[in-house]
Amino acid sequence: MEAATKPKRGAKGASVSDRELAIQLGSLMLHCLGGRGGDVLRVIDESGLTFVQMKAVVTLQGAGDEPPATVSALAETLGISAASASRAVDGLVKRRLATRSEDSEDRRVRRVGLTAKGAELADRIISARLAGLETFAASLEGRERAKLADALSTLMEREDIAELHSRNQLRASRGERPA
Repeated sequence: MEAATKPKRGAKGASVSDRELAIQLGSLMLHCLGGRGGDVLRVIDESGLTFVQMKAVVTLQGAGDEPPATVSALAETLGISAASASRAVDGLVKRRLATRSEDSEDRRVRRVGLTAKGAELADRIISARLAGLETFAASLEGRERAKLADALSTLMEREDIAELHSRNQLRASRGERPA
């Protein structure tokens, strides 16, 4: 808990704890994606999916041209157990949002992919999320916009974020929705 409250120095010497920074980011996310900033929470709620199922649908949609995921790979990506991932996939299959099929090279392996209905739901979730973020971006004044762009530019240099950003830029350049 000490690490969460320990202040850190920013570029301009400002001291901000990890906890305060997390609270600020959480507030911004709620503003952008919640009641004021978009319909993403409403779309997720109306879908009737569990949180894990929603994450699986969006993750599977974000895979793009990659081969369908295995349940164990999906579990690893989502940071959940294989049993939890399997239960989530079972629910998606029952709702006809996903398919589970044998791997052509190894019959013991099951591959998971979205159906057209699942892809459409993922697109609605992603579109609602993007709309909330676009609404927020459009509300920024020049100085706010420049400061946010500078901060995001720095974060886009992180390897874990840069990979996602590159993938989303590629999808957007092909006219697809970023994940």
